This record gives sequence, structure tokens and C-alpha cells, in this order.
Amino acid sequence: MKLSLNELEATSKTALVQHGAAEWVATEVAAAIREAEGLGNKICGLYYLESYCQQLRTGRVKGDVEPQVTRPKSGTVMVDAKFGFAQAAFARALPEALKAVQEAGVVSLAVCHAHTCTSLGYFTSQIARAGYVVLGMTNASPVVAPPGGKHRVIGTNPISFAVPDGQGGVAMLFDQSTTTVALGKITMAKAAGEAIPEGWAVDADGRPTTDPEAALKGSLVSMGGYKGWGFGLMAELLAAGMTGSVAAVDIGPLKAPEGPPHDIGDYYLIMDPSASGVFFDRLTQIKTAVSRDEGARMPGQDRRVADPVEIEDHVWDAVLKLADAT
Repeated sequence: MKLSLNELEATSKTALVQHGAAEWVATEVAAAIREAEGLGNKICGLYYLESYCQQLRTGRVKGDVEPQVTRPKSGTVMVDAKFGFAQAAFARALPEALKAVQEAGVVSLAVCHAHTCTSLGYFTSQIARAGYVVLGMTNASPVVAPPGGKHRVIGTNPISFAVPDGQGGVAMLFDQSTTTVALGKITMAKAAGEAIPEGWAVDADGRPTTDPEAALKGSLVSMGGYKGWGFGLMAELLAAGMTGSVAAVDIGPLKAPEGPPHDIGDYYLIMDPSASGVFFDRLTQIKTAVSRDEGARMPGQDRRVADPVEIEDHVWDAVLKLADAT
């Protein structure tokens, strides 16, 4: 069926409130679900709503806490999510982070002790639209072993980079896991009874596999081997170390209804592009060079929000049941 983003967002918000989220928190989370679905990013949209609701009921995520924002140094902003949603904590911290970068030029923004943020690009694009360059990263439950190994150490550990266009928009945005694919693509393949391409994962013995079930018992493969592994480790150290949140090895399965809070860290380095006086000149120069080849583009250049969007009947039926819960 086709649904408007307004209906999708409103129903998602209702479901979250029905399961224990404060209204303002549900508003922030539902807005993120809306954008993900509008961009066709199914893994970060309604796909997570059921687990959000289940974990609200079990207390694995706190839906009624007030995040605490502090600024221990001129260029450092921290927000304690208190085991609540990352979207809510980020919303509370963003005004202080933007104030700080205006004053300091470069700012470290640490979102601490949060629930999974799903799409990092949702956050970095907000910062870019505010006029700043940003590098963001987060960690997740361990599903990646070192190249040549078989013991899981880090998560898919996404990295996102966003650049403003100088006119209130986004000139460049990428948001990608440091593995060849996101974990959700493998869980979706398993649910659909489909094989996965070779190169996505290895089994529990470290052998390449096309079986999604074997992949889930084994390890995802870092993109580019040691190169992707290095970026994943960097994301791990900053997301856990700069926020005081837990390392991947201590994070349980993200969608499990019960268990300890995720306690994930999201880390952003925000930069004022006006420092050199030529940033946007260089941006124009590079964009022009990229556009010389037909079909070439800057990352994120073709992002378009669809409205209405196609939603499978069984998915929407599940959402409606969540919204009707008492």
C-alpha cells in the first residue's frame, strides 16, 4: 500500500507513546523513522519500531528520561542520554553544540549512554544544514571479527560525513557501515529465505558463506579488508572512549526485547567551514570536477524523499497493532 509520510510518522509516534515514551521523545524518534522510510532506508525505519516498543515495555530503553547536556570545555559538548533514545538526546544537545562551534570553531559532541541511533546520516545532515562540516560515528553489538580471525570484536560501526552547501542545504553526505553491508540486510535475507552474495560474511569457522543463517552465527566482513577494519576500530574507540559508553563486546543484540540497555555512544566532530575563508570555493571546484563525467556525483547528491511511500501490508498491519496497544 501507499502511505503518506505524515500518516506514517503520526502512527509511529502513537505506537511509541502507547508503549511508554514521553510525547516529546516519541516525536523525535518518529521523525527519524519518517525520514528513513522517505529515503527508502527500510533498515532504519519501521523495521525497528517493534523492537523500540518492546524495549520500552521491558525497560531496555528509557522513554521518559530527560537527557543532561553539559559543556565541560569550550570545545566539548556532552549529553547523557540516560539509556534513552539517541534521537531525543541529540535534539537536546544540538543547540548547545551549534553555539559552541560558533565560539570555538571545532567542537566535539558526545552522545553518551544511548539506545541505537540507527541512521547516522539523520543526525549529520542536520548539522550540515545548520552550516557546519561534521564527521560522525557510532558502535554496535559485535558482529565483526578481525580479518583472518573469527572472534567478534566490533560492530558494523557506521561512519557518516556531511558537508553544507552554504545555502542551508547539504552538498555531500555519506553514511555507511564499515562492513561490506549492514547487518540488517543479512537479517532481512534470512527472513525472506534468500541467499546473500559471497563477500558479505564468513561463517563461525571463518569461511566465506552465502547462507544468511551461517553468516549471523559467524562474522560480517569489513569493507576493503584491513582498511575497513581500521575505520571500524577508529569508530569503536571514539564512540566508546570519547563518550564513556560501553565497547561493542559489552553490547547485546540490538533488537532483543530484553536485556541491559544498549549504552551506545555516538561521537561527532563538528567544524566551522569559514575558518579558512575558501572552503566553499574549494567545494565548488571539486563538485565541478566531479560533474565532468556523466553519471558521476557527489555522495548523497541524489537523495530524494518520496511521499507517499510503499509499505508492505503486513508491515503496516503490525504498526497499527502497536499503535492500538493498551
